[in-house]
Amino acid sequence: MTIIAEIGTSHNGSLEKAYELIDAACDSGADMIKFQWVYADEILHPNTGFVTLPGGKIRLYDRFKSLEVPLDFFAKCLEYTHKKNMLFACSPFGLRSLQELVQIKPDAIKIASPEVNHIPLLKKTASYYGKIPIILSSGVSKLGDIEKAIDILEGQNESAQNTISVHGDAKIAPLTLLHCVTFYPAPETEYNVRCVDTLHRVFGIPAGISDHSLDPILIPVLSTAMGGTMIEKHITLSRKTDGLDDPVALEPEQFAMMVHAVHQTEAVIGRFTKDDIASRRTGNSALEETIRQMSNEYGRDKVMAALGTGSKRLAKSELANYGRTNRSLHFMNDMKKGQSVTEQDIAVLRTEKVLTPGIAPDYLDTVTGSVLKQDVKAGDGVQWEQLL
Repeated sequence: MTIIAEIGTSHNGSLEKAYELIDAACDSGADMIKFQWVYADEILHPNTGFVTLPGGKIRLYDRFKSLEVPLDFFAKCLEYTHKKNMLFACSPFGLRSLQELVQIKPDAIKIASPEVNHIPLLKKTASYYGKIPIILSSGVSKLGDIEKAIDILEGQNESAQNTISVHGDAKIAPLTLLHCVTFYPAPETEYNVRCVDTLHRVFGIPAGISDHSLDPILIPVLSTAMGGTMIEKHITLSRKTDGLDDPVALEPEQFAMMVHAVHQTEAVIGRFTKDDIASRRTGNSALEETIRQMSNEYGRDKVMAALGTGSKRLAKSELANYGRTNRSLHFMNDMKKGQSVTEQDIAVLRTEKVLTPGIAPDYLDTVTGSVLKQDVKAGDGVQWEQLL
Protein backbone atom coordinates (compact mmCIF):
# COMPACT_ATOMS: atom_id res chain seq x y z
CA MET A 1 0.00 0.00 0.00
CA THR A 2 1.27 3.45 -0.96
CA ILE A 3 -0.03 6.16 1.36
CA ILE A 4 -0.01 9.66 -0.10
CA ALA A 5 -0.04 12.80 2.02
CA GLU A 6 -1.74 15.42 -0.16
CA ILE A 7 -0.22 18.75 0.84
CA GLY A 8 -1.78 20.39 -2.19
CA THR A 9 -1.53 24.14 -1.69
CA SER A 10 -1.59 24.14 2.13
CA HIS A 11 1.90 25.64 2.12
CA ASN A 12 0.30 28.97 1.07
CA GLY A 13 3.44 29.85 -0.86
CA SER A 14 5.79 29.44 2.09
CA LEU A 15 8.72 27.08 1.55
CA GLU A 16 9.26 26.88 5.31
CA LYS A 17 5.67 25.74 5.81
CA ALA A 18 6.03 23.26 2.94
CA TYR A 19 9.00 21.72 4.77
CA GLU A 20 6.98 21.57 8.01
CA LEU A 21 4.20 19.75 6.17
CA ILE A 22 6.70 17.31 4.65
CA ASP A 23 8.14 16.68 8.12
CA ALA A 24 4.64 16.09 9.52
CA ALA A 25 3.77 13.68 6.73
CA CYS A 26 7.02 11.78 7.23
CA ASP A 27 6.52 11.53 10.98
CA SER A 28 2.94 10.34 10.36
CA GLY A 29 4.10 7.45 8.19
CA ALA A 30 3.31 8.65 4.67
CA ASP A 31 5.12 7.05 1.73
CA MET A 32 4.58 9.83 -0.78
CA ILE A 33 4.10 13.61 -0.68
CA LYS A 34 1.90 15.34 -3.23
CA PHE A 35 1.69 19.01 -4.16
CA GLN A 36 -0.34 21.01 -6.69
CA TRP A 37 1.52 23.08 -9.29
CA VAL A 38 -0.79 26.05 -9.64
CA TYR A 39 -1.02 28.64 -12.37
CA ALA A 40 -4.38 30.34 -11.99
CA ASP A 41 -4.90 30.87 -15.71
CA GLU A 42 -4.55 27.12 -16.32
CA ILE A 43 -7.48 26.45 -14.01
CA LEU A 44 -10.03 29.28 -14.05
CA HIS A 45 -11.21 32.35 -15.89
CA PRO A 46 -10.90 35.50 -13.75
CA ASN A 47 -14.68 35.95 -13.94
CA THR A 48 -15.50 32.57 -12.44
CA GLY A 49 -16.81 34.03 -9.17
CA PHE A 50 -15.93 34.40 -5.51
CA VAL A 51 -15.08 32.12 -2.60
CA THR A 52 -15.69 32.93 1.07
CA LEU A 53 -12.61 32.46 3.26
CA PRO A 54 -11.92 33.36 6.92
CA GLY A 55 -10.66 36.77 5.76
CA GLY A 56 -13.78 37.47 3.69
CA LYS A 57 -14.85 37.13 0.07
CA ILE A 58 -12.19 36.94 -2.63
CA ARG A 59 -12.22 36.10 -6.32
CA LEU A 60 -11.44 32.39 -6.62
CA TYR A 61 -9.06 33.23 -9.46
CA ASP A 62 -7.15 35.62 -7.17
CA ARG A 63 -6.98 32.96 -4.46
CA PHE A 64 -5.36 30.57 -6.92
CA LYS A 65 -3.11 33.37 -8.18
CA SER A 66 -1.83 33.84 -4.64
CA LEU A 67 -0.73 30.18 -4.61
CA GLU A 68 1.68 30.54 -7.53
CA VAL A 69 5.26 30.02 -6.39
CA PRO A 70 8.78 30.62 -7.81
CA LEU A 71 10.04 28.12 -10.37
CA ASP A 72 12.48 26.44 -7.96
CA PHE A 73 9.91 25.99 -5.15
CA PHE A 74 8.92 22.43 -6.03
CA ALA A 75 12.46 21.41 -6.96
CA LYS A 76 13.45 22.27 -3.39
CA CYS A 77 10.42 20.41 -2.02
CA LEU A 78 11.33 17.33 -4.08
CA GLU A 79 14.91 17.41 -2.81
CA TYR A 80 13.73 17.77 0.79
CA THR A 81 11.17 14.98 0.34
CA HIS A 82 13.84 12.62 -0.98
CA LYS A 83 16.08 13.45 1.98
CA LYS A 84 13.22 12.21 4.13
CA ASN A 85 13.19 8.98 2.08
CA MET A 86 9.72 9.62 0.72
CA LEU A 87 8.43 9.90 -2.83
CA PHE A 88 7.39 13.15 -4.51
CA ALA A 89 4.32 13.59 -6.70
CA CYS A 90 2.55 16.66 -8.00
CA SER A 91 -0.58 17.59 -9.94
CA PRO A 92 -0.16 19.84 -12.97
CA PHE A 93 -3.24 21.67 -14.24
CA GLY A 94 -2.11 22.56 -17.75
CA LEU A 95 0.68 22.18 -20.29
CA ARG A 96 2.97 24.76 -18.70
CA SER A 97 2.86 23.27 -15.21
CA LEU A 98 3.24 19.75 -16.65
CA GLN A 99 6.33 20.73 -18.61
CA GLU A 100 7.92 22.36 -15.59
CA LEU A 101 6.99 19.43 -13.35
CA VAL A 102 8.59 16.89 -15.66
CA GLN A 103 11.81 18.93 -15.68
CA ILE A 104 12.35 18.32 -11.94
CA LYS A 105 11.86 14.53 -12.41
CA PRO A 106 9.01 13.70 -10.01
CA ASP A 107 8.33 10.18 -8.81
CA ALA A 108 4.76 10.42 -10.13
CA ILE A 109 2.43 12.72 -12.07
CA LYS A 110 -1.04 13.01 -10.53
CA ILE A 111 -3.98 13.93 -12.76
CA ALA A 112 -6.65 15.39 -10.47
CA SER A 113 -10.32 14.50 -10.89
CA PRO A 114 -11.36 17.78 -12.59
CA GLU A 115 -8.73 17.14 -15.27
CA VAL A 116 -10.03 13.69 -16.29
CA ASN A 117 -11.45 15.38 -19.41
CA HIS A 118 -8.62 17.88 -19.97
CA ILE A 119 -7.78 16.35 -23.34
CA PRO A 120 -4.66 18.45 -24.16
CA LEU A 121 -3.18 17.73 -20.72
CA LEU A 122 -3.92 14.00 -21.00
CA LYS A 123 -2.37 13.77 -24.47
CA LYS A 124 0.83 15.44 -23.34
CA THR A 125 0.97 13.38 -20.14
CA ALA A 126 0.62 10.24 -22.29
CA SER A 127 4.06 10.94 -23.77
CA TYR A 128 5.51 10.07 -20.34
CA TYR A 129 3.55 6.83 -19.92
CA GLY A 130 5.91 4.02 -18.94
CA LYS A 131 8.63 6.53 -18.00
CA ILE A 132 7.02 8.40 -15.07
CA PRO A 133 4.24 6.75 -13.03
CA ILE A 134 0.85 8.38 -13.58
CA ILE A 135 -1.91 8.50 -10.95
CA LEU A 136 -5.43 9.29 -12.20
CA SER A 137 -8.23 10.37 -9.86
CA SER A 138 -11.78 9.65 -11.02
CA GLY A 139 -14.06 11.88 -8.96
CA VAL A 140 -16.92 13.76 -10.67
CA SER A 141 -16.50 11.37 -13.61
CA LYS A 142 -18.57 8.66 -15.23
CA LEU A 143 -17.24 5.31 -16.38
CA GLY A 144 -17.05 6.51 -19.99
CA ASP A 145 -15.02 9.57 -18.96
CA ILE A 146 -12.53 7.36 -17.15
CA GLU A 147 -12.29 4.94 -20.08
CA LYS A 148 -11.53 7.79 -22.49
CA ALA A 149 -8.84 9.21 -20.17
CA ILE A 150 -7.16 5.82 -19.75
CA ASP A 151 -7.24 5.19 -23.50
CA ILE A 152 -5.49 8.52 -24.06
CA LEU A 153 -2.90 7.97 -21.33
CA GLU A 154 -2.02 4.43 -22.37
CA GLY A 155 -2.30 5.20 -26.08
CA GLN A 156 -0.50 2.73 -28.28
CA ASN A 157 2.40 2.49 -25.84
CA GLU A 158 0.95 0.15 -23.25
CA SER A 159 3.96 -0.74 -21.18
CA ALA A 160 4.95 -4.38 -20.79
CA GLN A 161 6.52 -3.66 -17.42
CA ASN A 162 4.40 -3.95 -14.30
CA THR A 163 6.22 -1.26 -12.33
CA ILE A 164 8.51 1.71 -12.78
CA SER A 165 11.49 2.21 -10.47
CA VAL A 166 11.50 5.57 -8.70
CA HIS A 167 13.42 7.12 -5.81
CA GLY A 168 15.18 4.63 -3.57
CA ASP A 169 13.97 1.08 -4.01
CA ALA A 170 10.34 2.04 -4.62
CA LYS A 171 8.38 0.73 -7.59
CA ILE A 172 5.05 2.11 -8.83
CA ALA A 173 2.69 0.90 -11.54
CA PRO A 174 2.76 2.86 -14.82
CA LEU A 175 -0.86 3.90 -14.22
CA THR A 176 -2.91 3.77 -11.02
CA LEU A 177 -6.59 4.71 -10.85
CA LEU A 178 -8.04 6.31 -7.71
CA HIS A 179 -11.75 6.18 -6.93
CA CYS A 180 -12.89 9.53 -5.54
CA VAL A 181 -15.91 11.63 -4.59
CA THR A 182 -15.40 15.28 -5.57
CA PHE A 183 -17.14 17.05 -2.74
CA TYR A 184 -15.61 18.70 0.34
CA PRO A 185 -16.09 17.09 2.76
CA ALA A 186 -17.36 13.95 1.04
CA PRO A 187 -19.94 11.94 3.02
CA GLU A 188 -18.52 8.56 4.04
CA THR A 189 -21.84 6.87 3.26
CA GLU A 190 -21.66 7.98 -0.39
CA TYR A 191 -18.14 6.74 -1.04
CA ASN A 192 -19.12 3.43 -2.66
CA VAL A 193 -15.75 1.91 -1.77
CA ARG A 194 -16.48 -1.32 -3.64
CA CYS A 195 -15.69 0.76 -6.74
CA VAL A 196 -12.01 0.25 -5.92
CA ASP A 197 -12.45 -3.38 -6.91
CA THR A 198 -14.81 -2.51 -9.78
CA LEU A 199 -12.33 -0.11 -11.39
CA HIS A 200 -9.50 -2.60 -11.00
CA ARG A 201 -11.50 -5.33 -12.70
CA VAL A 202 -12.92 -3.13 -15.48
CA PHE A 203 -9.65 -1.49 -16.50
CA GLY A 204 -7.12 -4.11 -15.42
CA ILE A 205 -4.85 -1.67 -13.59
CA PRO A 206 -4.12 -1.08 -9.88
CA ALA A 207 -6.77 0.95 -8.09
CA GLY A 208 -7.01 2.81 -4.82
CA ILE A 209 -8.86 5.72 -3.30
CA SER A 210 -8.57 9.48 -2.93
CA ASP A 211 -10.48 10.24 0.23
CA HIS A 212 -12.07 13.63 0.91
CA SER A 213 -14.13 12.48 3.89
CA LEU A 214 -13.40 13.86 7.35
CA ASP A 215 -12.97 10.54 9.13
CA PRO A 216 -9.37 9.27 9.21
CA ILE A 217 -10.19 5.57 9.44
CA LEU A 218 -13.34 4.25 7.76
CA ILE A 219 -12.78 4.87 4.03
CA PRO A 220 -9.03 4.12 4.01
CA VAL A 221 -9.53 0.84 5.90
CA LEU A 222 -12.40 -0.30 3.66
CA SER A 223 -10.37 0.62 0.58
CA THR A 224 -7.52 -1.54 1.84
CA ALA A 225 -9.92 -4.44 2.43
CA MET A 226 -11.21 -4.06 -1.13
CA GLY A 227 -7.73 -4.59 -2.52
CA GLY A 228 -6.68 -0.96 -2.94
CA THR A 229 -2.99 -0.34 -3.59
CA MET A 230 -2.91 3.41 -2.94
CA ILE A 231 -4.59 5.88 -0.56
CA GLU A 232 -4.48 9.65 -0.85
CA LYS A 233 -5.62 11.93 1.96
CA HIS A 234 -5.07 15.65 2.58
CA ILE A 235 -2.78 16.66 5.43
CA THR A 236 -2.54 20.02 7.22
CA LEU A 237 -0.77 21.37 10.27
CA SER A 238 -4.12 22.66 11.51
CA ARG A 239 -7.69 22.55 10.20
CA LYS A 240 -8.08 26.10 11.50
CA THR A 241 -5.64 27.60 8.99
CA ASP A 242 -6.82 29.23 5.76
CA GLY A 243 -5.59 26.79 3.10
CA LEU A 244 -8.23 25.97 0.49
CA ASP A 245 -8.37 22.32 1.57
CA ASP A 246 -7.35 22.66 5.22
CA PRO A 247 -10.91 22.26 6.59
CA VAL A 248 -11.17 18.75 5.10
CA ALA A 249 -7.58 17.68 5.73
CA LEU A 250 -6.20 15.49 8.52
CA GLU A 251 -3.95 16.97 11.16
CA PRO A 252 -0.73 14.97 11.72
CA GLU A 253 -2.05 12.96 14.68
CA GLN A 254 -5.12 11.91 12.67
CA PHE A 255 -2.98 11.08 9.64
CA ALA A 256 -0.80 8.83 11.81
CA MET A 257 -3.97 7.11 13.08
CA MET A 258 -4.99 6.44 9.47
CA VAL A 259 -1.60 4.99 8.57
CA HIS A 260 -1.68 2.70 11.61
CA ALA A 261 -5.22 1.52 10.84
CA VAL A 262 -4.34 0.80 7.20
CA HIS A 263 -1.31 -1.25 8.18
CA GLN A 264 -3.37 -3.16 10.73
CA THR A 265 -5.88 -4.00 8.00
CA GLU A 266 -3.07 -5.19 5.74
CA ALA A 267 -1.97 -7.48 8.57
CA VAL A 268 -5.50 -8.87 8.87
CA ILE A 269 -5.63 -9.52 5.14
CA GLY A 270 -2.21 -11.13 5.28
CA ARG A 271 -3.53 -13.80 7.64
CA PHE A 272 -5.75 -15.16 4.89
CA THR A 273 -4.75 -17.03 1.74
CA LYS A 274 -4.31 -15.43 -1.66
CA ASP A 275 -7.31 -17.40 -2.86
CA ASP A 276 -9.44 -15.75 -0.18
CA ILE A 277 -8.23 -12.31 -1.18
CA ALA A 278 -8.95 -13.00 -4.85
CA SER A 279 -12.54 -13.91 -3.97
CA ARG A 280 -13.22 -10.77 -1.90
CA ARG A 281 -16.16 -9.86 -4.13
CA THR A 282 -18.21 -12.75 -2.74
CA GLY A 283 -17.45 -11.92 0.88
CA ASN A 284 -14.23 -13.66 1.91
CA SER A 285 -13.27 -13.87 5.55
CA ALA A 286 -10.68 -11.04 5.33
CA LEU A 287 -13.26 -8.54 4.10
CA GLU A 288 -15.87 -9.82 6.52
CA GLU A 289 -13.43 -9.48 9.41
CA THR A 290 -12.75 -5.88 8.39
CA ILE A 291 -16.49 -5.19 8.16
CA ARG A 292 -16.97 -6.69 11.63
CA GLN A 293 -14.21 -4.54 13.14
CA MET A 294 -15.44 -1.36 11.48
CA SER A 295 -19.04 -2.14 12.47
CA ASN A 296 -18.00 -2.23 16.12
CA GLU A 297 -16.80 1.35 15.75
CA TYR A 298 -19.21 2.86 13.20
CA GLY A 299 -22.22 0.56 13.14
CA ARG A 300 -22.89 -1.99 10.42
CA ASP A 301 -25.39 0.20 8.54
CA LYS A 302 -22.84 2.97 8.03
CA VAL A 303 -20.10 0.54 7.03
CA MET A 304 -22.28 -1.19 4.44
CA ALA A 305 -23.46 2.17 3.11
CA ALA A 306 -19.83 3.30 2.73
CA LEU A 307 -18.99 0.09 0.87
CA GLY A 308 -21.90 0.71 -1.51
CA THR A 309 -22.83 -1.38 -4.51
CA GLY A 310 -19.62 -1.09 -6.51
CA SER A 311 -21.50 0.36 -9.48
CA LYS A 312 -19.49 3.38 -10.68
CA ARG A 313 -21.88 6.33 -10.70
CA LEU A 314 -21.68 9.94 -9.62
CA ALA A 315 -22.26 10.30 -5.90
CA LYS A 316 -25.31 12.32 -4.89
CA SER A 317 -23.10 15.00 -3.32
CA GLU A 318 -21.09 15.55 -6.52
CA LEU A 319 -23.93 15.49 -9.07
CA ALA A 320 -24.15 19.28 -9.20
CA ASN A 321 -20.38 19.51 -9.78
CA TYR A 322 -20.45 17.43 -12.95
CA GLY A 323 -19.77 19.74 -15.87
CA ARG A 324 -18.71 22.62 -13.61
CA THR A 325 -15.75 21.20 -11.70
CA ASN A 326 -14.41 19.31 -14.69
CA ARG A 327 -13.21 21.05 -17.83
CA SER A 328 -15.00 22.72 -20.73
CA LEU A 329 -14.21 25.35 -23.37
CA HIS A 330 -14.47 29.02 -22.39
CA PHE A 331 -13.93 32.29 -24.23
CA MET A 332 -11.04 34.26 -22.76
CA ASN A 333 -12.05 37.68 -24.10
CA ASP A 334 -15.05 39.73 -25.20
CA MET A 335 -15.52 39.04 -28.91
CA LYS A 336 -17.77 40.40 -31.66
CA LYS A 337 -19.99 38.67 -34.19
CA GLY A 338 -18.01 37.76 -37.32
CA GLN A 339 -14.65 37.35 -35.55
CA SER A 340 -12.66 34.18 -36.10
CA VAL A 341 -11.83 32.17 -32.98
CA THR A 342 -8.09 31.66 -32.47
CA GLU A 343 -6.18 29.45 -30.03
CA GLN A 344 -5.67 32.50 -27.80
CA ASP A 345 -9.42 33.19 -27.63
CA ILE A 346 -10.44 29.94 -25.90
CA ALA A 347 -9.13 27.80 -23.07
CA VAL A 348 -9.86 24.47 -21.39
CA LEU A 349 -10.99 25.58 -17.92
CA ARG A 350 -13.08 24.64 -14.91
CA THR A 351 -16.39 26.51 -14.82
CA GLU A 352 -16.87 26.48 -11.02
CA LYS A 353 -18.98 29.32 -9.57
CA VAL A 354 -21.09 31.64 -11.75
CA LEU A 355 -20.16 30.93 -15.36
CA THR A 356 -21.99 28.60 -17.74
CA PRO A 357 -20.17 25.40 -18.79
CA GLY A 358 -19.08 25.20 -22.41
CA ILE A 359 -18.79 22.30 -24.81
CA ALA A 360 -16.38 19.47 -24.12
CA PRO A 361 -12.60 19.92 -24.54
CA ASP A 362 -12.72 17.17 -27.18
CA TYR A 363 -13.84 19.86 -29.65
CA LEU A 364 -11.01 22.35 -29.07
CA ASP A 365 -9.59 21.85 -32.57
CA THR A 366 -13.05 22.08 -34.13
CA VAL A 367 -13.84 25.38 -32.43
CA THR A 368 -10.48 26.92 -33.30
CA GLY A 369 -10.86 28.72 -36.63
CA SER A 370 -14.65 28.94 -36.49
CA VAL A 371 -16.52 32.23 -36.88
CA LEU A 372 -18.83 33.79 -34.28
CA LYS A 373 -22.54 34.13 -35.06
CA GLN A 374 -23.03 36.51 -32.12
CA ASP A 375 -21.16 38.61 -29.58
CA VAL A 376 -19.69 36.73 -26.61
CA LYS A 377 -18.37 37.85 -23.24
CA ALA A 378 -15.11 36.94 -21.54
CA GLY A 379 -15.60 33.79 -19.46
CA ASP A 380 -18.65 32.50 -21.37
CA GLY A 381 -18.74 28.79 -21.98
CA VAL A 382 -18.45 28.07 -25.71
CA GLN A 383 -21.80 26.92 -27.18
CA TRP A 384 -22.39 25.39 -30.62
CA GLU A 385 -25.14 27.90 -31.42
CA GLN A 386 -22.59 30.74 -31.12
CA LEU A 387 -20.51 29.37 -34.00
CA LEU A 388 -20.84 29.26 -37.76
